[in-house]
Amino acid sequence: MGGVLSVAGGSVRRVRPSEIQRLTVAETADRYAEMVRAKTSTGALTPRTAEVYVRDVLTFAELAGGARVLDDLGGQDVDEVLLAFARKPDGRRRAGVAPDRRVAGPVQSAASQARFRRSLSAFFKYAVVAGWVQLDPMGAVTVRPVQRGGLRAERRALTAEQAEGLLGAARGLAETGPGGVGGRADQRTELRDGLIVLLLAAVGPRVSELTAANAEDFFVNGGTRYWRIFGKGGRTRDVPLPHPVAEVLDAYLAEGRALLDRGREPKALLLSWRGRRLARGDVQGVIDRVLARVEPGRRRGVTPHGLRHTTATHLLAAATDMDAVRRVLGHSDLSTLGRYRDELPGELEAAMRVHPLLGPVEGRRRG
Repeated sequence: MGGVLSVAGGSVRRVRPSEIQRLTVAETADRYAEMVRAKTSTGALTPRTAEVYVRDVLTFAELAGGARVLDDLGGQDVDEVLLAFARKPDGRRRAGVAPDRRVAGPVQSAASQARFRRSLSAFFKYAVVAGWVQLDPMGAVTVRPVQRGGLRAERRALTAEQAEGLLGAARGLAETGPGGVGGRADQRTELRDGLIVLLLAAVGPRVSELTAANAEDFFVNGGTRYWRIFGKGGRTRDVPLPHPVAEVLDAYLAEGRALLDRGREPKALLLSWRGRRLARGDVQGVIDRVLARVEPGRRRGVTPHGLRHTTATHLLAAATDMDAVRRVLGHSDLSTLGRYRDELPGELEAAMRVHPLLGPVEGRRRG
């Protein structure tokens, strides 16, 4: 099952096979589970510990897709599995109040999330030795445990290519609109889902500000669409919407919202297909559905807060006035922006190419 055993210098060591076996995720998970259970007969693992490893690897196969070839998975694929596990309801725990304050099944605890990641690390280390993968994808994984919390993506802001892919998918989804195909007409959410992602990525609101928004909070002034956002501490801010976002908003208000309206929430902007105000915990599912439409090369899992980081990062990278960015995000202090600023690949090189002191001088010399 594993790699070939070789004797070197009187000691036995396991070496990696010369050829990679292109086995599916399901096949490797089953073989690994068999190996782990066999260790209980030698006393290397207790039956209880072995079953934890087995349960985790079978869960991994379920979330990753059992029919996929294990060697085709990269760090981004494992990232998506880890984040999906973090949101997976834990049937062993009693139902309680979820973070969005709705009564719902509890998600995985921080300890369970960290354990699951360790289980995957052990699985892929064995997969390298067994010849199931060429490289251990855990080296490219960005999702890690954080102090007093569960798994989080180490890099939260999307790159320009990833953000463009997500926004393009959101606009494409919105363009299908109510006239698209599939599903009951009164349960169609394409316009709503596209609008949610566009607002999160372009304006960067807190998820609580987004779900608390009412239709009347959007108004026109001087030909520009604004969103009056009611933020922390009773503070409000009027944020102008980019034209593409305003177009989708107008289409949703004219057509999409009417399909979902059951008269139960006459003011709420975003409605579930049952006609209730959309809850905070539903927003991640919307993002995931839009992400599924992004081409794999530009797709990376992201949370609503990650899109807020993306807004801040790209506005600041484009040399947008810091105070303007602060006002868009609704911060009371400029110093807070530091927590929302992630590095972008190539940004230092780009900054030095257009150096404000040297650029004009070089231009005059060439002239």
